[in-house]
Amino acid sequence: MQSNRKFVLDMEPGAQEPPQVVPLQKKGASWRLGGLAAIATLCIAGAVLFTMHGQVSHEGDQDEDLRHTLRQISLKAKAAIHLEGEYNSKLSNDSAVWHSEVGQAFAQGGLKLEDNNITVSQSGLYFVYSQASFRINCHKASRDSHEQFLHLSHTVMRWSESYGGVWKPLLSSVRSACKKVETEQDTGEHWFNSIYLGAVFSLNRGDKLHTMSNEKLLEHLEGEDGKTFFGVFAL
Repeated sequence: MQSNRKFVLDMEPGAQEPPQVVPLQKKGASWRLGGLAAIATLCIAGAVLFTMHGQVSHEGDQDEDLRHTLRQISLKAKAAIHLEGEYNSKLSNDSAVWHSEVGQAFAQGGLKLEDNNITVSQSGLYFVYSQASFRINCHKASRDSHEQFLHLSHTVMRWSESYGGVWKPLLSSVRSACKKVETEQDTGEHWFNSIYLGAVFSLNRGDKLHTMSNEKLLEHLEGEDGKTFFGVFAL
């Protein structure tokens, strides 16, 4: 029987408070499995927290530090994949297009990039993470919006036979990017914002992971190294 124990790890770049690990209890789950996940998550949190807050840096530097730390941890795992993303409307209209052989991206230990999804080769505990970064001109982006604020969204979806062979959200976050600009004059001002997601999950062999972002703002996705990424590594 599949365990639904999950440990949510909040490590958004620029956060001032230390990461929090929130255990979600389910009757009958193994305490040994939960303990292992908690220890692994705390180790990851400590490593990322040290990297992010060990020095004063700009948001761009924090994004780069976070990506670098996660990649270094991934390299030590037996099974790991780290992908770099970009916007390409010809290949996808709801997600970043992911690459496993550019920049700092890599794949090892059976985890694969297939049809813009990550495929899991062995059942076990995995740390799943993703970040989407946006550079938005609020004046241009708000022209077709009737809402007061522009909202960014980023979601990691999971396909599993345990779900009956359908896609369901695994991680998700929504945040306000900027307030709608009412003036006719375009000042050329841009807003920068990132959404980071990360948590430990028990995944099954054959599971697939996919990301989705706000379609209306996807064209504002940042494709530079370290800005937008997606990865998984075994614990």
